[in-house]
Amino acid sequence: MTPLRPATSADAAAIRHVFDTSFIATFGHLYDPADLALFMAGSTLDSWRERLEDNRFAAAVAEFDGAVIGFVLLGPSALPGDWPVGTIELRTLYILPDYQGLRLGPQLVDWAIDTARARGAQHLALSVFVDNHRARRMYERYGFIDVGRYSFMVGTHADEDRLMRLAL
Repeated sequence: MTPLRPATSADAAAIRHVFDTSFIATFGHLYDPADLALFMAGSTLDSWRERLEDNRFAAAVAEFDGAVIGFVLLGPSALPGDWPVGTIELRTLYILPDYQGLRLGPQLVDWAIDTARARGAQHLALSVFVDNHRARRMYERYGFIDVGRYSFMVGTHADEDRLMRLAL
């Protein structure tokens, strides 16, 4: 079990690295290079720092030998649709490829659920790529239910994501 700690704005560069590396390694082959570049251009150091400094967001990082190897970010729901009052969104959860399969995902989800509850949320929402079967199975084990389809944009390419919700 890898200890988690709350993320701070000082972690912005490490979180950006985990996100960029993991997203490209996992999904990069699915996209036209121009679409991928357009999407990745939104992953700036400033954008990560802004979220980490905004009290509407909460994040935790997992470390190994002093390096950030995974993270989870909660924030106000930006997903389309009518969400129940008291919904918070699990915005992102990424783990560096070399550290996947070590049960960090469940640790990060546990942290997200506990933190959402502590913030008074009644529902936790997320979107997950339709073909990310491993992540979908993990969320289903927690009791997340599929509540609809979402077009997740990567540049000009629309991916099918599934919207999921967990009653807390």
